[in-house]
Formats: sequence, structure tokens, C-alpha cells
Amino acid sequence: MTVAAVIDGKEFANRLRARIAGAVPAFVKAAGRKPGLAVVLVGDDPASAVYVGSKGKATVAAGMASFEYRLPADASQDAVESLLQRLNNDGAVDGILLQLPLPTHLDEQSAVGMIDADKDVDGLTPVSTGRLALGIAGLVPCTPLGSLMLLQDQLGDLSGKEAVVIGRSILVGKPMAQLLLGANSTVTLAHSRTRDLAAVVRRADIVVAAVGRPEMVKGDWLKPGAVVIDVGINRLAPAGSEAKGRLVGDVDYHDALPYAQAITPVPGGVGPMTIACLLRNTLVAAHRRAGLSDPEGI
Repeated sequence: MTVAAVIDGKEFANRLRARIAGAVPAFVKAAGRKPGLAVVLVGDDPASAVYVGSKGKATVAAGMASFEYRLPADASQDAVESLLQRLNNDGAVDGILLQLPLPTHLDEQSAVGMIDADKDVDGLTPVSTGRLALGIAGLVPCTPLGSLMLLQDQLGDLSGKEAVVIGRSILVGKPMAQLLLGANSTVTLAHSRTRDLAAVVRRADIVVAAVGRPEMVKGDWLKPGAVVIDVGINRLAPAGSEAKGRLVGDVDYHDALPYAQAITPVPGGVGPMTIACLLRNTLVAAHRRAGLSDPEGI
């Protein structure tokens, strides 16, 4: 019995980050400054604070300038959007990332829409979304972009491959489908209400699971030889236990191993690619804002 190859997202992300860091000095020489990433955190959510800190460290490690802005949990909509507008106008800032989710009293869509699309390194503004749909060069959401890179590294040309994306969020599912279409795959965008989801998944050469349901996709859902990208991250704790439990994806990993050609683990698969692609988007945005060609090999 064959067992699926493990797609090592951490190792791929480390190589990508090394290439990014290697390209930064040439930009500094050409532009006379470092690429700059500004991250905005509203409130004191512990998980968001840790994530913002890791982004800042990764930015500095790549030789870029890191700017961090923290607003109180009760910050007004005007305060958040005024800060974003100031960052839009700041020549030292090439990328702006508004850490989500925002406190519930704030309008996320309005705030995200304030970000200059040319600095939208999360690829979530209406303009960025429209550019992706139209096939116009722009900044693409980091997690789908990282997933596409892993697929292309594993399979090469994706033309003609049948792909099923499970999940229709604006963060992953919808942009993932657009990216796969751009790579000339035949794409089905499925979700939790798709009829006979297992049968839909079973015809796919590529499965991207991003539905947020722990271990929903079983091994016998998969076409033998399929390549599986598991974007889900869920914590399973034993019933009645206060323990944190183990992290699992949206795919039943061990059940899938005899069926898949290759699969991303959770953790260590897609997750590390997100920050690497954030750095990539920042460097690309910096080049475009400076009137330079996109960096090669990034």
C-alpha cells in the first residue's frame, strides 16, 4: 500500500523567506529605503497579539522595516480608518495589514475597504478582489497564494487538473478558486451545503479543504492519487477535558494517507506559507510603488 508524501510547508516557506531576504538589498540600493510593512492591531486578543508579533519579527528578519500600531479595544471606527488613511499616505509604508477579526462594534468591511489596494498585502479590499477576478495584476490573499505555490511545486503545470475547493470564504475559498482558474485548472467551489460532497471531492485531482470543520474530509472521499491542501486548523479537546487538545485540519489526515498522492500536515503545512507570502507581497508592493519590475523568483 502506498502512503501519501508529506508536503512540507515549513521547509518551502523557509526557502521562500530566504529568497525574499536575498532580494531586499537590491531594492534598498535601487529605492534608497527598506520595504515597509505596517500592521494594525485593534484590541488585546492574545492570539492576534502573538500573530502580530511573529509578523513583525519575520519582517525584520527579512531586512524590511516593521511598523506596528496598536489601538485600544474601544477604538472608534473613525480612529481606525484615520490611521489606515495616514498609512496610505506614508511613503515609508508599502504594505498595510489590518489584523482581523476586529472588535464587534467595528465595521470590518468598511475598515478593510479604506486600505490602498496597492498596499493591500492581505488582498482583501474590493479593488484587490476585483483585480483577481479580472486577471489584473494585484496583491493576492496570502494563504491561497501559499497554497497555490505548494501545488505548483508538487505538480508543476496545473492546466487541465480538476480541482475542488471546499469552503467559500473571502479569505481562502473564493480567492483560491480564482487562482486555480488562473492556472487553467477546472474548478468546483464546494461548501458544507453541497449535495453529495464526497462524490464531488472524489473526482478531483486537487482538493483544497478550507471549510473549518475538523477532519470532515475522509480518506474514501479522495480520488486515488489526489493532492490535498488542508487549510483548516481546528483544536480537538477530549470531551469534558480542560486540556487544549490537538490541532487537526479539515481532512482526516491519517485516513487520507493511503489515498492521496501528497498532503499537507496540520500544523506545518499551509500555515508557515501565510507569513512567507505576506513578506512576498510586501516586497512586490514595494517594487511596484517604486516603479521597479517585480522581483524575480519570488
